[in-house]
Amino acid sequence: MSFALTAGGVAVAGLRAYGRRFLSATRWFAVALLPAGLHLTGLFPVARTIGTELADWATKLVFDPRVWTGIVLLAVSVGLLVTTRWVGRRGVDAAGARPEATGPAPARPAVTGAPAQPPAGAPRSGATKPPKAGKRDEGPGDDFADIEEILRRRGI
Repeated sequence: MSFALTAGGVAVAGLRAYGRRFLSATRWFAVALLPAGLHLTGLFPVARTIGTELADWATKLVFDPRVWTGIVLLAVSVGLLVTTRWVGRRGVDAAGARPEATGPAPARPAVTGAPAQPPAGAPRSGATKPPKAGKRDEGPGDDFADIEEILRRRGI
């Protein structure tokens, strides 16, 4: 039977090739080789068994209430898993209470960011700019004062 299907597919592929539809002929030839390959490898009985089992399951799905009970149990299980995952992401602990904040966040120490001083005897490089005349003299802790002021104004 499988070799008859293969022969029929090869004949259709030959007709397609005769009509100069080579892409279609190649597809037909590829599909025509499948039945012979399945038969020679012994996979036809496996495919038949799988098909029979799927058909039996589909029949039971329609007529057997036990299958519907199993589907309901699977749906409840998936629903519980999804719900617990969602609740866990929202930050609710096992007792069902949300963890409360212990107050405002602790203040972070200010970053000093003081530039490194060259050794005492080292010559100064010309890469550093001299301070502008109108600017106030900033100490080592005042490097980020402007940034801290902006953050304070915005309530951060």
